[in-house]
Amino acid sequence: MTRLRLGTLMVAATGNRPSLPTAVALAILAGPSFWLFFWSWLRPELHLSWPLHAPGRFLLAALVYPVLEEMVFRGGVQGALLGWPWGRRSCVGITGANLATTLSFALFHLFAHTPGWALAVILPSLVFGYFRDRTGRLGTSIGLHIWYNAGYFWLFG
Repeated sequence: MTRLRLGTLMVAATGNRPSLPTAVALAILAGPSFWLFFWSWLRPELHLSWPLHAPGRFLLAALVYPVLEEMVFRGGVQGALLGWPWGRRSCVGITGANLATTLSFALFHLFAHTPGWALAVILPSLVFGYFRDRTGRLGTSIGLHIWYNAGYFWLFG
């Protein structure tokens, strides 16, 4: 077992895989990095108070949709695909079930988004699926999906 120091956070890691708390912390930090990248690339005009004027729309995008999507895609689709031998095979921490679920998740987003934005959900979807595989539960995936959507829709509405 190796001890790693990440800022002031001391974590234990085995092999190449970070400890679960470290992986979650990195996934949480990835959200603001993603938002900053898109803000610097697109340079949208920010209206940070918009959720106060349309709370229903914000809550749907930031809370309701992530919970429903995780239940359907990570809970239903990915859970079913993990029942197949190819679905349990893993490469760099990504199972076949996670990859297939991510592709269906991106295709699903084509109904409401341009192809570019549908492709943009691939990396976050792989992250959600990674935690679904790693923990066997949906809690972390749901929490991260809410975090990512809340920040994204608050900034880019």
